[in-house]
Amino acid sequence: MFHWRRKKTDEQEQKNWTLAAPGEELLALFGALPGTASGISVSAESALRVPAVACAVRVIAEAVAQLPLITYQRGEDGSKARATAHPAYALLHDDANEWQSAYDLKLQLQTDALLHGNGYGFVNRVGGTVREIIRLAPTAVSINTETGAPRYALTEGKSQRVFMPDQIIHIHGLSTDGFIGKSPVRLAAEAIGIAIAQERHAARLLGNGGRPSGVLKLAGKLSKDAVARIRAAWNNAHSGDNAGGTAVLEEDMSFEPLSFNSVDMQFLELNKFQIEQIARIFRVPPHLLMELGRATWSNSEEMGRVFLTYTLMPWLKQWEGALRRAVFTKDERQKFFAEFLVDDFQRADLAARASAYQQLIASRVINPNEARAMENRPPYEGGDEFINPNVQAASDTTSEEP
Repeated sequence: MFHWRRKKTDEQEQKNWTLAAPGEELLALFGALPGTASGISVSAESALRVPAVACAVRVIAEAVAQLPLITYQRGEDGSKARATAHPAYALLHDDANEWQSAYDLKLQLQTDALLHGNGYGFVNRVGGTVREIIRLAPTAVSINTETGAPRYALTEGKSQRVFMPDQIIHIHGLSTDGFIGKSPVRLAAEAIGIAIAQERHAARLLGNGGRPSGVLKLAGKLSKDAVARIRAAWNNAHSGDNAGGTAVLEEDMSFEPLSFNSVDMQFLELNKFQIEQIARIFRVPPHLLMELGRATWSNSEEMGRVFLTYTLMPWLKQWEGALRRAVFTKDERQKFFAEFLVDDFQRADLAARASAYQQLIASRVINPNEARAMENRPPYEGGDEFINPNVQAASDTTSEEP
């Protein structure tokens, strides 16, 4: 069961918010960010409606969630082995709680960090033993750092509950103080706002049949009633569902467009640039956002390595540090730790892996059974020996000569 305690009076964090000058947390509570120069308010919800943002969030969060998270125990000789008997092993690898798998929890916390800047997971202990990990809504948690170490206050209705750092798994975005993260959505609201404006422009453009507004020109003069009648007839015949049809003009009438069309405005090029901007925001290679303009068979593999090294690895290291602090006690930290397995992201084609295994076995870095384990294959008798098969084979050939 949970062990909550009410926040003391001296721990209360005073917020001088007003409707005229709301704080960022208050704006986040209502799902809105300050307006941008494009005139569009960007929130986590509206940002997800931009395909490039949704794709970037999914590719990072799903990549983190699908990586196996293993609890290890250090040996006296510096080796490590899976600590399957530790309570944290099942929580991080199988089910985080009774209603959520470890995959779902990692996916949710990472998504929270990307969209809101902070993802929180409460580590519930019973009798000093970790029993479950529960996600906390980021909009309901505030951080007080007045004493140096952060304290996490969860607000539920009129009540407030406070947690210590060793109770919370805190995953955060870029931070200026090391605790309170800022999401890429907030930091790049202008770029995302432009992308939203482009989406809306494209919707209006196509809703009108991709035709710019213009004027109908007549040789003679018309009364106001005649002008209104012709305008209404034209709009009824060539807008909305009827857009794009063949226009029939009256005698001595011509149509002259007044604005540029989508090609003249280089709409596609601007849209591509915004995708690249959003890729920069999340530090995701453009080809993972389905922007394949510069992707080739030769550089896609290299961009995949860049994604692992510069996009995923900083998040994974932050996860491992947060888990070390919150899941393991001070005494346990000397022996136990959690680590992501990134082998699946580093797997090349079968021929390349076979060549790498051959070199590692020949150099006696790994033995054949360890290589078979990497390929999810069972061990065989004698495969635990560290030998160079090339030298052994040559020795056997020499001994057989008369």
